[in-house]
Amino acid sequence: MQSSRHDFWAGLWGALPFCIVVAPYGMVFGVLAAESGLDIFTAVAFSMAVIAGAAQFTALSLMQDQAPVFIVIIVGLAVNLRMALYSATLATHLGAAPFWTRAFVAYAILDHSFALADQKFQNEPDMSLPRKLAFYFGATSLVAVIWVVGTGFGAWLGTRIPDWMALDFAMPIAFIALVAPALRSLPHVVAAFTAATLSLLLAPAPYGLGLIIAALIALVLGAEVERRMGPRS
Repeated sequence: MQSSRHDFWAGLWGALPFCIVVAPYGMVFGVLAAESGLDIFTAVAFSMAVIAGAAQFTALSLMQDQAPVFIVIIVGLAVNLRMALYSATLATHLGAAPFWTRAFVAYAILDHSFALADQKFQNEPDMSLPRKLAFYFGATSLVAVIWVVGTGFGAWLGTRIPDWMALDFAMPIAFIALVAPALRSLPHVVAAFTAATLSLLLAPAPYGLGLIIAALIALVLGAEVERRMGPRS
């Protein structure tokens, strides 16, 4: 029988490739935060409190545009709407954990940690709760630390990084690598295609509101396709 320690290291090992992506992405956020006038401590605190790259970049952009606070909050929540779906899925596996453990699981949800944990739990449905928690924390802990450290280093560098070293392409590529294998059914494909297409078409919308509209329409269409397909045998 495998120990929880073994599962922790298995999760950590599985997350290592994403560390290579998260480090420069965190640096990019730190640099942009510094250019926006945030000091290193505020930038690091931002990353520690949120730990969500897409939402942080969006919020930073909106704050630069002098958007109202409620718009920043609404758009940030919309960008992170997928986290609610992640939480609902993880609850079926980790819902029996103590309250504070579940609270930390919710705080530490990352795209890659969810993808790794969901795949692991589906492949090994007989895993005990302690083993599942150990794997999950292994998959998320190092990446979260690297994100925060990368932010601090980027904020310290400030504008010293030349334009030719732009690294902002890294995280979208990693996100595509995570999402693509999860498109296992027609409803998933319809929702993903709709969200991507509408996000591009509605990009000119002020304050990133196009993202909210695209996400809502994609969710409705995906759910409708699944309803029309009927229950799976």
